Amino acid sequence: MINIHPGYKILFTGDSITDCGSSLSEDINFLGHGYPIFIASLLGISHPELELTFVNTGISGNRVSDLAGRWQRDVLNHKPDILSVLIGINDAAQRYNGSLSISAMEFSDIYRDLLRQTRRELPDTQIILMEPFLLPLRTELVRWRDELDPKIRAVRELAAEFSCTLIPLDGIFAAAACRREMSFWTKDGVHPTATGHALIADSWIKASSLC
Repeated sequence: MINIHPGYKILFTGDSITDCGSSLSEDINFLGHGYPIFIASLLGISHPELELTFVNTGISGNRVSDLAGRWQRDVLNHKPDILSVLIGINDAAQRYNGSLSISAMEFSDIYRDLLRQTRRELPDTQIILMEPFLLPLRTELVRWRDELDPKIRAVRELAAEFSCTLIPLDGIFAAAACRREMSFWTKDGVHPTATGHALIADSWIKASSLC
């Protein structure tokens, strides 16, 4: 459970699912068109008195190694009260796009180092880890599971190791796909539709003390 208090700064980071156009803007306050703006808007409506600040440092195409290269600048320097991370789908996909793949152990080791840095420099920051997720909207995506599932397990284990709040997005999207066709939630199996982003935002808020 994440506890949100007045004046808190909430920072989202990750890949294109988090980015959603925010990195293309010169306005640091622009949160993009995805789940971060949904979360900020919903919390703004329900709890305007909290005067929360939101920052989005997601960058399209990023892998966990890319986060490592900018962690100080884009995360630690902001000194967030709440840090929300969604990373991993590009680490799984690179095996299938001609890039060198990264093992689940390597993925976990890099991710663990980022969390250690955060706990050391920002011991009071609450951390949310969100699972990478995939819906097999295209037949070729089924084989991505060989790379993705071990990385999802790594995120779960790291959440337990560092006492982070875990949002199990892979299971949440799988359950949602039982209610409505996969294309309703994600346009290509990876990138959410507006409804898919709303699903992430709803899951995130339900993990907070303001639910």
